[in-house]
Amino acid sequence: MVDLDRLDHAILTELQQNARITVTELASRVGLSKTPCQIRMKRLEEQGYILGYTALVDQTKLGLNHVAFAQVTLNDTSSKALDAFNKAVRKISAVEECHMIAANFDYQLKVRTRNMEEYRAVLGEQISSLPHVLQTSTFVVMESVRDAGHQAD
Repeated sequence: MVDLDRLDHAILTELQQNARITVTELASRVGLSKTPCQIRMKRLEEQGYILGYTALVDQTKLGLNHVAFAQVTLNDTSSKALDAFNKAVRKISAVEECHMIAANFDYQLKVRTRNMEEYRAVLGEQISSLPHVLQTSTFVVMESVRDAGHQAD
């Protein structure tokens, strides 16, 4: 990978703030003309610095108001067991995020549902039945103060 210079960092910063910005506006903000800016963006994409472009959706407006974090402990942490868990957890649409954790549990899941009843069903019928799950613990979000998936006020 190539070291990024200040212009590359500026492009990435601007795109993280607004991925819908026009190339002309982006170029102006970072101090480049349009063509060199486009070339840099293409290079950043090809090198994997830019993974894609997406829209942030207000999940609460879609009725998905309930957020819980589930800590998952597995009964087997061999590579084969971890791979099986990883593959299966990706299929649960209510799981927004899944991270392997270095702690007294193995995974931290961010789960978004409409309400507690739906969460209980997802936990009981889907998460608990994932390969090698030994136990889970749930922490319910009372208020999201800062969430990377949502715009700040």
